Amino acid sequence: MALKPGDIISIGALAERTGASVSAIRFYEKEGLITPMRSGGNQRRYLRADIRRLSFIRIAQQLGLSLEDIRGALASLPYGRTPNAKDWAKLAAAIREDLNRRIERLTRLRDNLDGCIGCGCLSMKTCALWNPEDAAREKGAGPRWVIGDRPSQMALPRKA
Repeated sequence: MALKPGDIISIGALAERTGASVSAIRFYEKEGLITPMRSGGNQRRYLRADIRRLSFIRIAQQLGLSLEDIRGALASLPYGRTPNAKDWAKLAAAIREDLNRRIERLTRLRDNLDGCIGCGCLSMKTCALWNPEDAAREKGAGPRWVIGDRPSQMALPRKA
């Protein structure tokens, strides 16, 4: 299938349409996340489908996915043709579980940030109830109640 003139866009048009800077687009190219074609004058040219790829990259980064995770997800898309809905559904399925875990963690953070989060600071009155004597440290570092552990899973310290 031959490309039509509207199927190919410049780096400036890609930047304008996606809101990414030209330097960011070059960075993503260097990272192997997008691949331009070259014009006869050696200028970068992109497929219109790269608007969606670049938009996905930007959204995925805002959601906290690493460039490595994004690269892995994009590797599932076809090269040399515009991805269709089935291709994007396959990509979405591959990252959905990770996104669901992130959403659950963010929800726990949102719902518990004003109370004890199991971090060990013991600076709030509720810490004495939810994390007595910093029992959460037995589960590991970090805010244990946000990470996913629950106070009910903890063996409470014994009084001597």
